[in-house]
Amino acid sequence: MSYVEELFSVKDKVAVFTGGAGVLAGAIAKGLGKAGAKIVVTDISPLDARLEELRKEGIECEGYYMDALDKKSVEEVAQKVKERFGRVDILLNAAGGNDPSATTSKEVSFFDLSIEALQKVVNLNLFGGAIIPSQVFGKLMLENEDGGVIINFSSMSAFRPLTRTVGYSAAKAAVSNFTQWLAVYIAQEYSPKIRVNAIAPGFLLTNQNRYLLLNEDGSLTPRGQAVIDHTPMGRFGDPDELIGAIIWLSSKASSFVTGAVIPIDGGFNAYSGV
Repeated sequence: MSYVEELFSVKDKVAVFTGGAGVLAGAIAKGLGKAGAKIVVTDISPLDARLEELRKEGIECEGYYMDALDKKSVEEVAQKVKERFGRVDILLNAAGGNDPSATTSKEVSFFDLSIEALQKVVNLNLFGGAIIPSQVFGKLMLENEDGGVIINFSSMSAFRPLTRTVGYSAAKAAVSNFTQWLAVYIAQEYSPKIRVNAIAPGFLLTNQNRYLLLNEDGSLTPRGQAVIDHTPMGRFGDPDELIGAIIWLSSKASSFVTGAVIPIDGGFNAYSGV
C-alpha cells in the first residue's frame, strides 16, 4: 500500500448509513464500499435494491429497517451491527428531507404554515438526521481504541436560507450547529479520536429533483437557471462528487479535522452575486 493509499484508507472500516435508501447515501455507500469499507444501510424504506446494487460491486454489506426518529429502533439496530461486525467506525447521518406542507408558496404564507408540519421537518432533519443516531452509534464508538467518525448531512440552506423552505433551512442550520457542539463535547469529555464533521451539498442533479431544474428538452427551468447563475463552476453537481470528501473525512487524512462543515457546492456559498 502506497503512502497516499494508507493515508486515505477506509479498508475494513464499518460504515453505518441512516437514510440508506436515498440517492446521496447510495452513491456514497458504493464509493466507500469500493474503497474497502464494510457497509450497513438503514432506512424505513425498502433496502433490497440498494443491497443488490452494492453486492454487485463485491461490497460486503448488510441492511436493516430502522426508524431514525425512534431511539429504541436505533438501539436495536446498533446491537445487531455490533453482533455482526463487532464495531462501528463511521456513522453517516443521511436521513432527512423536506415536506411541502412546511414550505411557503404564493398560496400559503409563513403566517399560515402549520406548526405541526414545521415540527415534523425539524424533527426529521435534526433529531432523526443527527441527534438520535449520534447518541446511539456515538456511544458505541467510545469502545473503539482508535476512535471513530460521525458525518452529518447539512445543506446550503444552513449557510444561506433558500426561499420558501423555512422548516428545512432552520433544521439544517441546527444540524451544522449541533455538529460543532458535538465535536467539541466528545473531544473534551471523551476522546479526541472521535471526530464529528458535516458536509453541506450544493445543487446536485438527481432523478428526484431533475424536473425542478431541467425542462423535458434539457433546458434549464427558471429555478435551474437561478442556481447556475449563482454557482461559479457553472454546472450542477453529481452525487458521486460527494465521495472524495467523505473518504477524506472518514480516514486519517483528516485526523485533525473536527467540527467542520464542508461545502461541496461548486462555489455556490462563496459567491456574493457581484
